[in-house]
Amino acid sequence: MSLRLASVNLFSGRSLADGLIDDDRVAAAVAALDADVLALQEVDVGQPRSAGTDQAALVAAAAGAVAVRFVPLVAGTPGVPGWTAADADGPAPTGPAYGIALASRRPVVSWHVLGLSPARGRWPIPLPSRPPRLLWIADEPRAVVAAVLAEPRLVVACTHLSFVPGTNLRQLHRARRWLEELAARASAPLVLLGDLNLPGGLPARLTRWSPLVTGPTFPAPSPRAQVDHVLAHGLAPDVVAAAAAAGRVVPLPFSDHRAVVTDVEP
Repeated sequence: MSLRLASVNLFSGRSLADGLIDDDRVAAAVAALDADVLALQEVDVGQPRSAGTDQAALVAAAAGAVAVRFVPLVAGTPGVPGWTAADADGPAPTGPAYGIALASRRPVVSWHVLGLSPARGRWPIPLPSRPPRLLWIADEPRAVVAAVLAEPRLVVACTHLSFVPGTNLRQLHRARRWLEELAARASAPLVLLGDLNLPGGLPARLTRWSPLVTGPTFPAPSPRAQVDHVLAHGLAPDVVAAAAAAGRVVPLPFSDHRAVVTDVEP
């Protein structure tokens, strides 16, 4: 039973080409991926900058998903003074929210969420300006959301790790332990998708999991580094080889990342 998996950093749906957030453009691009399970990062829900759209629901509808779980990480607007940490395992805040999501066209047996602590203090982000500038910002809360699929039996998870060196490594180790325990309880292999903010083959080496997509994903117009990953644990070697051969990086008409997609037959 083939299963198409994809990870998309939505970047709130914004296009680098025209600076606009167009719901129809986002929905069409997501539908074109034809993914059975979509891992989403930088998802807006009720944000003024994206016209109040529930982007998790928008993408789920475009993908034909029967189940979706939005995990709020920020209450308010990231980067705007006044935002606070949201309850990752609770309902979305009543006002604007921001986080990650997982949408599935296959029935989900159970959902699971792991909160991950952010880095403390404020950290520099380089801006693509002339001359180059640094923007100092506070790290956001992070989380992993996982779904146990009924058929095929598989644990599929999504995360967006910290941009702060060292913190993202600790978060990945915590996520690995948690997911392996979840997969053992579910008697199923697992696949983790998302923006790990870690380059190239480093995540696979640290987790000892199998990479299913290889290729640069960021920055989108002319990608130089792979920070978006699909990693598998517990799949048979022939399944891993076939999925890795099918793995690909897909340009999008929005976002500062490219999508990663593969087909798995567990």
